[in-house]
Amino acid sequence: MTQIEVKQFAALSTKELFEIYKLRVAVFVVEQKCYYQEVDDDDLISYHVMFKNAEGDLMAYARIIPEENQSVARIGRVVVNPKYRGGGLGRELVQATLDKSKELFPEAAKIVLAGQEYLKYFYHSFGFRDVSDVYLEDNIPHIDMELALKN
Repeated sequence: MTQIEVKQFAALSTKELFEIYKLRVAVFVVEQKCYYQEVDDDDLISYHVMFKNAEGDLMAYARIIPEENQSVARIGRVVVNPKYRGGGLGRELVQATLDKSKELFPEAAKIVLAGQEYLKYFYHSFGFRDVSDVYLEDNIPHIDMELALKN
């Protein structure tokens, strides 16, 4: 059974914060061989979306970053623990993150993300569209995308 929790930074336990950083570094730094400062100031203001199993292990994670312009919501650091890949958890995570973004920011006209290019069709399946050309971020091809919301 998957448990979904959404917390702001100050509400995260030390163990939750450790598990989030452990997963993000394992995937975004080590697995993808992308050596950069993974922990950033956005963590302090974000809503952290966590999928946990019955034992409390972190299965998947994403964050929702508030923007000064309340008409935009931004999501990022979407990641599924390698042990739990291949079962549709990524799709569940993105849908839950979109739903929570709409709940937190009801005035938002769009949700934006900077996704890795190889995942663009995955994000297209949720209604996202490309709004930039492909560019390199830390030597990984990325593309900016947005999802228009109907308010």
